[in-house]
Amino acid sequence: MELTVHSLLMHALVALFGMGSWVSVNSLWVELPVIVKELPEGWNLPAYLTMIIAFGNIGPLAVTLSHRFCPGCISEPWLIRSIHAISLLSSGFLALFWDRRAMVAGEEHSVPFLLLAYLLALGCCTSNVTFLPFMYSFPQEYIRSFFIGQGLSALFPCMLALGQGVGRLECRNNTFNNGTVPHYMQENFSAFSYFWGVFSLLVISALSFAILIFWSTRTKKQLEQEIGASSAQNGGNSSEDSYPLRTPEQEKYEDVAIVMGQTFWTSRNIYLLVLLGLSNALTNGVLPSVQTYSCLPYGADAYHLSVVLSNIANPAACFIAMCVLCRSSLGLGIIMAAGVVFGGYLMALAALSPCPPLLGSTAGVVLVIVSWSLFMGLLSYLKVVIGSLLHEAGHSALLWCGAVIQAGSLLGALVMFPMLSVYHLFHSSQDCEDNCPL
Repeated sequence: MELTVHSLLMHALVALFGMGSWVSVNSLWVELPVIVKELPEGWNLPAYLTMIIAFGNIGPLAVTLSHRFCPGCISEPWLIRSIHAISLLSSGFLALFWDRRAMVAGEEHSVPFLLLAYLLALGCCTSNVTFLPFMYSFPQEYIRSFFIGQGLSALFPCMLALGQGVGRLECRNNTFNNGTVPHYMQENFSAFSYFWGVFSLLVISALSFAILIFWSTRTKKQLEQEIGASSAQNGGNSSEDSYPLRTPEQEKYEDVAIVMGQTFWTSRNIYLLVLLGLSNALTNGVLPSVQTYSCLPYGADAYHLSVVLSNIANPAACFIAMCVLCRSSLGLGIIMAAGVVFGGYLMALAALSPCPPLLGSTAGVVLVIVSWSLFMGLLSYLKVVIGSLLHEAGHSALLWCGAVIQAGSLLGALVMFPMLSVYHLFHSSQDCEDNCPL
């Protein structure tokens, strides 16, 4: 892949544009330890967020149905602008009113926070069936940069929270007996500042999209002029390589060709979508919901390192996919199986919490950190490879790609919700206590 200054800038802009897809919802999860201390829902708030995100799937459902029954009636650039506008307004108001309360049925609830969180979730869910199809107007290698950006949407809020000092504590001697009690240290900056930081990330994403639109429009006009001049000289012949960006007319024509000619629903494409759905169910729904149970028994440092390194593994795997792209169905199946093995180990640790194996040993800490990093890295690589392969199948294939990503994530969250919030199958360790006495 030839890299020029212009292409490097395009890759960076695409990554920053992709970063805005899920950064707002990811930021809410990361900031939970801070906001639950102020909001009346307390640690029931994650259950509320899970249901809010589930209802946010109204957005992608509406977009998918519109593409199905009214093809061509949705302008993706304008829909993306609308998503950015809603996200920016919601995140700005969230910074100002996140801790406000209102009486509902005689009980206090954080109505402004829940309402604004829903609007942010609506934008994030809709981005999967809007941002990805939009990337079809760019050459295939740029979709890998887009997935790098999606990885950054989890990494950047995590880095903000680490700078804020979320979850820092020290064990202090109890004055009444010989035990210790946790003392939670004050954050370096407030949730108000944190949410304004998230707002800044959304501004960067929106500006990157605006520059992408400007550059692509200008490039298309230049290419049309060059092609017109070369056609006049060469009798109308031009190569396919002269089109680094596709026009909307070309996209519609290619989609019609796919429908009328070779169908998208081949056994290979179905296989790819199944792998994509399963990987997103695991990485976005199942395993993140039990990360604290799998890591915290080994200590706060193990938890923080697991979170940071697994979030770094995501964009790192996408970067590797830019250089090495596995097209073998068998190879993709092996990658999926390896990811499931590491995910199964992490689920076993969570199920055995607060007394997992190798507790109190360096080997246990190293294993949980490495398992989280490899789990996220392998399945992130799998997702970006499948996205690249589906890019070759056309615009509608990327629409299905986004829909399956969202459906898999939703399925994983819904599977874990009753286990965590209804049946309480997982048990957390208590800070500054011996959770596994001999």
